[in-house]
Amino acid sequence: MSHYRPKIVVIGGGTGLPVVLKGLREQDCDITAVVTVADDGGSSGEIREIMNVSPPGDLRNVLVALSRLPEVYKQLFQYRFSKDKQLFSNHTIGNLVIAALTDMENSNYEAIQILSEMMQVDGHVYPASEDGLTLNAIFKDGTSAVGESNIAAQRKMIDQVFVTRTEDQQIPTASRNVVKAIMEADMIVLGPGSLFTSILPNLMIPDIGKAVLETPAQTVYICNIMTQKGETENFTDADHVRVLHNHLKKPFIDTVLVNIEHVPEDYMDTKKYDEYLVQVAHDFKGLRDEHCRVISDNFIELRDQGVFHNEKKVVDELMHLVYDKI
Repeated sequence: MSHYRPKIVVIGGGTGLPVVLKGLREQDCDITAVVTVADDGGSSGEIREIMNVSPPGDLRNVLVALSRLPEVYKQLFQYRFSKDKQLFSNHTIGNLVIAALTDMENSNYEAIQILSEMMQVDGHVYPASEDGLTLNAIFKDGTSAVGESNIAAQRKMIDQVFVTRTEDQQIPTASRNVVKAIMEADMIVLGPGSLFTSILPNLMIPDIGKAVLETPAQTVYICNIMTQKGETENFTDADHVRVLHNHLKKPFIDTVLVNIEHVPEDYMDTKKYDEYLVQVAHDFKGLRDEHCRVISDNFIELRDQGVFHNEKKVVDELMHLVYDKI
C-alpha cells in the first residue's frame, strides 16, 4: 500500500502565509497555496499600476517559502533595491521577474507555474484569481473605500469587504485548479494574516467561498496574535471568526488555533511594526457560540523586536489535526 500524503490548501497572503508554508514544506504533505492578488501598496502596487499586472509581492514570498533552491538564489529573488536607486527604488528582483514573465505570457497564472518549476517549488502556487482584484470596503458608519491600503488608512470599523476585477469592476472568478484543490483537500488552512486584506479577499471570490463551504475538508483558522490598525482594532479572537462566518453567511471554521502566551510589555518595536496594536483578547464563550473547536497554546515566537507565529508549533498542530482525520 502506498503512503498517503495529506492534501493541505493554505489560503491567504501577507507575511503570515509564508511562515506556515515554510513549515509545511518540511512535512510529508501535498501543499497548495492560494494567494491574494488584491494588494495595492508598496512595490507591488507600483508595478500593478505601471504594468497593469496582478500584484506580485505575496506570490513572490510564497514561491520563496516553498522553493528548494539554495539559499543564495532565494536571497537574490528577495533582494530589494534601496530607496536611493531611483528607477528601481524599493522594488525586489522577484517582483520585477514576476511582472516580466506575466507580461511575456500575458497571464499571471502561467507566469507563476513557470516560476514554480524554475524555483523547484514543493507543491502548487495559484493566484486566487487570474485577474487583478480591487478590494472594496463598507464601514459600519455606512461610508465606503476602495483599495487595500486606503481601507486600512481610514481607521474605521469595517462592516463588509468584497472584491471586483480591477479591469472592469465585474465579479471575479477563481484561477484554474483552485476550486478543484479545495474540494479534494484534507485540510483548508486560513491565516495567519490580515483578516480583511489578506484572507477575506480570497474568500470573497464567489466560487472560492462556495468551495470552502462545500469541501469535505476540515477548515482551520490560525487567529492573529495582535490586533491590526485600521482592520481589527479592539477585536477578540471570537470577533475574527465571527467576521469570517458573517462574510460567507454560514459557520464553516471547524478549528481555531489561539495563542494564549502573553507578549512581554514593551517588547515590540512599535515604529518598525507600526500596524500592530495590542494583543488579541480572548473570548472562549464567543468561539464556542461560533461552533468552533478551540486549540489554545503558546504559539508565539519573539524575534527582531516583533511577535510572530512559531512555525514549528503551528505546523506540528496542523499535522496532528490532519492525520487525526484521515
